[in-house]
Amino acid sequence: MDRRQFLTMGATLAAAAPFSDGAHAQSVTARVGYIPIVGTAPFFVASGEGWLKQGGIETAITVFESGPNMIQALASGTIDIYVAGVAPLAVARSRGVDVRVVASTAVGENVVVTAPSLTKFFTDGVAPAAAFKAFRAANGKPARLATQPPGSVPDTVLEYWLWEVAKVDKADVAIVPMGIDATQQAILAGAVDGGTVREPALTILQTRNPQIKLVAGGEEVFPGQPGTVVAVSGAFATKSPAAVQAVVDGLVKAAALLKADPDKAAPHVAAALGKGIVDPELIRKALVSPASRFEIDPRKIIEPARAMQAYQVKLGSLDKEAPFDGLFETQYYERAIKTGG
Repeated sequence: MDRRQFLTMGATLAAAAPFSDGAHAQSVTARVGYIPIVGTAPFFVASGEGWLKQGGIETAITVFESGPNMIQALASGTIDIYVAGVAPLAVARSRGVDVRVVASTAVGENVVVTAPSLTKFFTDGVAPAAAFKAFRAANGKPARLATQPPGSVPDTVLEYWLWEVAKVDKADVAIVPMGIDATQQAILAGAVDGGTVREPALTILQTRNPQIKLVAGGEEVFPGQPGTVVAVSGAFATKSPAAVQAVVDGLVKAAALLKADPDKAAPHVAAALGKGIVDPELIRKALVSPASRFEIDPRKIIEPARAMQAYQVKLGSLDKEAPFDGLFETQYYERAIKTGG
């Protein structure tokens, strides 16, 4: 072997090394931001089953109220991994935040529910637009619907359902932005008349008050609705590609476990989301809810995410569409399914 062949082989081995099993042995601390919804379950199952630690990853976890609130932490370099809605990420990238989506975790998560004050107008055979109009006529004010901040997935899909699907008169609805926990509490307290929720909020709400009604499912509110994703900062991906691969490998295994044995997966999710407050059985019910659809393949959400962004431009929550160039990095998922995670 001459010197040139030796150097070429060395470069090839170095390029392959970040994804080798040996590279996983080096421990990396990943600072993770997430929002407390069941759509993040694959991440916490992967962590709880020990697959992240086996991949050489230690995690430092911070909870946030919404994806848009997490963008600043991502931009400032205080988190490495983002586990939240896809909607804010293309805009963040267009503004100079180097972020890369490496996996989806769930789709079709956001659903629309009505509080008792509004539920009574949603009777069989009555279209949503007519129900909202009847509410306003009876109460002298528009129905108040809670959702997360403008630019978030929950806000975007709620507006799409209201204006594009249900054709509701804008005079009949007032949208109230608030955090995830605040939305749940406001619906339970009757401070609002409904809103968008995700699991486990849907199960919690309907368990505590059966008069809270699911009036639009995830696919109805936005076709192909993209939801929670795992994204990493460019700096983290460059410095620790083996860690990124280990995360995606773990997500693939976690999704399989969630489907095959939700009873085994539930305690890991309850520990992350319930904090000892929510009944683990309730979390288990949320995992098998129609609003819980776990999907790791990031390729499946690229076009729906693009359609969602186009609708945000129509709404005015975005000035213009941001390019998707470099936003999705699918090679980690492709490698994970090729090697069996």
